[in-house]
Amino acid sequence: MEMLAYLIPISLSLGALGLAAFFWALRSNQFDDPEGDSRRILNDEWDDHPKP
Repeated sequence: MEMLAYLIPISLSLGALGLAAFFWALRSNQFDDPEGDSRRILNDEWDDHPKP
């Protein structure tokens, strides 16, 4: 029972830290266009190569 006095605040603080990290990532536009990034990786056309 004594261990719960330590584990509950630790788990709440880790959860709050994770939530703060998520909101920071959301505010800094980390999730702007995940669909477009995944399609650009799979695209075979390169913009830096000259077209014939």
